[in-house]
Amino acid sequence: MANEFERDLDALHIMPMGIIPFENRSLAHARLIKNGRLVSMIELFQDSDSGSGQMTVDDAARHLRDHANASPRDITILRKLARLPSYDVYSLRVVLREQEIPVNDVNALKLSKEKSQELAGYMKDFTFPLIREIYGSTDVDIKEFEDLLKLFRNPDVKMAREKLDMMAKRLDIDLMELPRFLEDYGDIFLSLAYYKQCLDNIAPITQNFLDSLSKIRSNWELKSDQNLISTCEMLEKTFTGLSAHLKRLFDEFDASTKDFWNDVSAERFRQVEALIESYHTTIGAVLCALSVKMSAWNRLFPRDTVGGPVKRSEFIMLEMRQGIETVREILKNAKESKPKQHRQSKFKTYAQGQEERAAAARGLKKSAMAESDLPNPDRF
Repeated sequence: MANEFERDLDALHIMPMGIIPFENRSLAHARLIKNGRLVSMIELFQDSDSGSGQMTVDDAARHLRDHANASPRDITILRKLARLPSYDVYSLRVVLREQEIPVNDVNALKLSKEKSQELAGYMKDFTFPLIREIYGSTDVDIKEFEDLLKLFRNPDVKMAREKLDMMAKRLDIDLMELPRFLEDYGDIFLSLAYYKQCLDNIAPITQNFLDSLSKIRSNWELKSDQNLISTCEMLEKTFTGLSAHLKRLFDEFDASTKDFWNDVSAERFRQVEALIESYHTTIGAVLCALSVKMSAWNRLFPRDTVGGPVKRSEFIMLEMRQGIETVREILKNAKESKPKQHRQSKFKTYAQGQEERAAAARGLKKSAMAESDLPNPDRF
């Protein structure tokens, strides 16, 4: 079972503050969350009996400055974190670097093992083509992405070497750099799987919410309330726009990954990787806004039989429209976001690796690569 820290890292709207090296250590035991109005709050405690103990970032900053002698550095970092639109690990990797916010361990910014296993079904869309392209459909030993990684630990060095060399040649990548390539490959497509699962979880709730808006607008008792009706129309346009934008992005990714297999190489992977990474913060922000708002709706109205149009309209006016300007700004920024240019491949080609080792072998009077020359299995 994932511990609480790992479960927090699996969430879109929660950031355990222990990942940041605050000078005031009391902050390390709290976490930042997005509340139902999409405001960042510092949550000091949370349990089923006591509920959630929260402070605004402004209140926390004043308290830390006036009573805990907190450094200006801590306050600055705290305010920067509060402005982030999403706390999912993939967005954090990007924005913490861009905002020059230090991290205790950047390698800790990853999904829990439990969540990764949960995403295995989604990962098949990306791992099966790699397996099929390199080994064909007849290789019964290679069925999942994990099987590729197991090759590096295989006691039959000759068999592992042959398969790894086949993979390196097909991808046009140096054999010694295969572990790094597979690590990057698995991580970038795990991010897509994670985002797709988040969207799939939200989709039925979003549809229920949109159906409720339609029923409210046609309700004889409520349709004369112009403020309510205009709010419903604005919410429908906003949340429909968020969902549509995500669909367009995922369609773009699907087209790019499909084309990837027509010209598979490490360089082509870098292009796909750069495209997906450039949209991490956009997707994270949109999904976080959708998730927080729809979760608030679902907690109160989990089924069609719970709460009539009047009760739902009250919640819409009191809570759902609160913070909607933040959502609209996220959607505006998402539509204006452009992919960054892809980086050049950081991997040596298969031929370059062969040539370098041949030259080294001649210089050191060594023959063929020894067993120890296999890629380092400790990376996995």
